[in-house]
Amino acid sequence: MLALNHVIPFQLQEPFYRFISGSLKHVGKVLQLVVRLPEVYVGPGSSLLLCDAVAGSGVKRLLLVTDSMLVKLGLVEPLLQRLQVSGVEVTVYDGVKPDPALEQCEEAYEVLKRERCEAVLGIGGGSVMDCAKVIAACATNNKAIWKMTGFFKVSRAPLPVYCVPTTAGTGSEVSIGAVVSDPGKKRKLPIIDHKMVPRMAALDGRLMIGLPPGVTAATGMDALTHAVEAYISRIAIPETDQMALEAVSLIMRNLPRVMENGEDEDARQMMSWAAYRAGLAFSRAGLGYVHGIAHNLGAHYHTPHGLANAIVLPYVLEYSAPACLERLAVLARASGLEQGSETDDMLAEKFIERIRELKRELGIPETLDALRREDIPAIAGAALQEAHLSYAVPRYMNQTACEALLQKMLAKH
Repeated sequence: MLALNHVIPFQLQEPFYRFISGSLKHVGKVLQLVVRLPEVYVGPGSSLLLCDAVAGSGVKRLLLVTDSMLVKLGLVEPLLQRLQVSGVEVTVYDGVKPDPALEQCEEAYEVLKRERCEAVLGIGGGSVMDCAKVIAACATNNKAIWKMTGFFKVSRAPLPVYCVPTTAGTGSEVSIGAVVSDPGKKRKLPIIDHKMVPRMAALDGRLMIGLPPGVTAATGMDALTHAVEAYISRIAIPETDQMALEAVSLIMRNLPRVMENGEDEDARQMMSWAAYRAGLAFSRAGLGYVHGIAHNLGAHYHTPHGLANAIVLPYVLEYSAPACLERLAVLARASGLEQGSETDDMLAEKFIERIRELKRELGIPETLDALRREDIPAIAGAALQEAHLSYAVPRYMNQTACEALLQKMLAKH
């Protein structure tokens, strides 16, 4: 893509990208018909109800995928006991790291094969749930993970996947995709297929009480980014608009609440629901440049995905604003920012400024310390390749514009 940007004038590239992204609207309509939504349990204690449902479905041998910290905190133990009491033989894999790499998924898959597990339960954040979904796909497709990368390359339905998110951010518990990191090649491997949607999910805000403030902030901004990018997408439809606006409204009200009081169970539950609704929205309307750039910051520097999204979001909205002022104004109204006499231009500006202000309140920086000037061309090229071939962004940018945007995120050392 970097070579293409230099060889072909952008004025000639843009109509092609618009054609490609326009076709995604038709794909979205088909997905709306064929995507099976997970059965969802909602509320404090719902994670235990999901365990009962898993046992009731006839699963006898289960791979529980999580991370070592959740095991140490004791969050996994009650669910493990509930499953075992119900007659389910559970094998625990707790080796998932933030930004899961190919080797972790492959290692967990070997455990699943050795223990002859029939289903996979992911308990954790987006990394854990993505890993669980990839493992389940590997089990039935008999091909390397990289061969499933891209759109609709999962030939056979994965093993049943059940998800219990412990952060309110990624929406992986309902999304059609999973992302794995390939550290050796500094790239992200997205697997997008309607077959990847989990069988069941539990939105249990009680599990999120005690989440560190930094994780709460980053994951909350991740959910906000999903909702915003879905709403300003050119292939958004009324159904995704409703989900995205609901998510934005809930996050703007409840993210400050949980940051002020991490024990606020009601606010935690609302954030969990908001992340779920945002996940539904972007699964149909798609994402945008924020994710294209954030994925590649993660690939280069292992920047946590939610933090990367939070840093990038206002810069991309500022660039995109001329092409989606009315939509940004609606988001401002959903955020409670309208005072009665503002124009759409003014409301759009207020919305972007509110995001910057919210980041400051949450302690999220404007720049990324890890970002290096010499890496910017490669990051920009990879981000554009992802976005132009996958997302219906409101306003396109070329290599020069993307590099200029990234330069704004350089920290002053």
